[in-house]
Amino acid sequence: MSLKKAVYKPAAFFKGILLPLCKEECTLREAAIVAFVLQRVSIPVHHSAVAIHKLAQMTEYNGAASIFIKTMLNKKYSLPSPVIASLVRHFASFIEDDRTLPVLWHQALLVFCQRYKNEVQDQARESLRVVMKKHFHHKITPEIRRELFGAQAWKDERSAATRDAMLF
Repeated sequence: MSLKKAVYKPAAFFKGILLPLCKEECTLREAAIVAFVLQRVSIPVHHSAVAIHKLAQMTEYNGAASIFIKTMLNKKYSLPSPVIASLVRHFASFIEDDRTLPVLWHQALLVFCQRYKNEVQDQARESLRVVMKKHFHHKITPEIRRELFGAQAWKDERSAATRDAMLF
């Protein structure tokens, strides 16, 4: 209940609770509890966008950050393009990482692609393709590919149909 009340001041909540939790390596159970509260409470878009941007800029991988990113992306906000670009950079930064990434990371990438596939630029799609080649998950990566590149094929088909209609 106190976490729910704290979210009524979203800037203070993100600055004083959520971001420090991620920096101090909180447990996944703690992150899941806070994410459950985030899921249930309405938060203004601009506060969430700033929090997502800050989480995406964290240099070291943290499972809690993936949980929070996934939870806030599932709120289906209309995010500004700099935030989407920072999320692409966040996921692309794992190209050099040789660790086996956990399912949480793949789930966060999948939710990002499902929600914002139409806002991702072509160059970003290619960098995400390289990331998916490096970090493959047998069940999640094919879904991500379908979301990202199925939408691109649809856009190409639609632009070709519009171009053909203009010619005739």
